[in-house]
Amino acid sequence: QVQLVESGGGLVQAGGSLRLSCAASGGFLSSYTMGWFRQVPGKEREFVTAISWSGESTRYSDSVKGRFTISRDNAKNTVYLQMNSLKPEDTAVYFCAADKLRLLTTIEKYYDYWGQGTQVTVSS
Repeated sequence: QVQLVESGGGLVQAGGSLRLSCAASGGFLSSYTMGWFRQVPGKEREFVTAISWSGESTRYSDSVKGRFTISRDNAKNTVYLQMNSLKPEDTAVYFCAADKLRLLTTIEKYYDYWGQGTQVTVSS
């Protein structure tokens, strides 16, 4: 079973940047499509972005398109989320997730493994 651990969250001013990492153990990330989701207290978890197992295909939510970039290094068993031009509304706990069916889907129920999340706070 794959274990996922996110890191790189923190406090940043609006307009700033952060890079999140998601490291995997217990399996090879190249077997999975990987996604990032985020959640604000009291709200449902929402899709942010996903990347195919090869890295050739990606998809983004409209709210982050053009500002966030997902990438992966299968040799390092790690997925990244580069977040630029951050806004206060990006404040959330960010989760990475692995989908063994490789659907590149926005729907969280199709993701099989999840990390514990990392907090991102953007101050105005």
